[in-house]
Amino acid sequence: MVKQATISLDDLIAAVETARDKVMADEVRSLVKFGIPKAMAQQMVAARFQQKVGGEEGEGGEAEPAAWPDMS
Repeated sequence: MVKQATISLDDLIAAVETARDKVMADEVRSLVKFGIPKAMAQQMVAARFQQKVGGEEGEGGEAEPAAWPDMS
């Protein structure tokens, strides 16, 4: 009988967030290499991943789209 390894949901979420953060950081570095200012690159990548960049909360940004459209 093979014993299956189990992980907690919190560990899984942490692993996914860590991977996302690494991909985002790699993309920012790539954009900076192309000559885009770091702050602008961070905003571009955050928008692509639908994340808030530090200090953007409450600045009148776009509202997040609803997860499920109304089906009426």
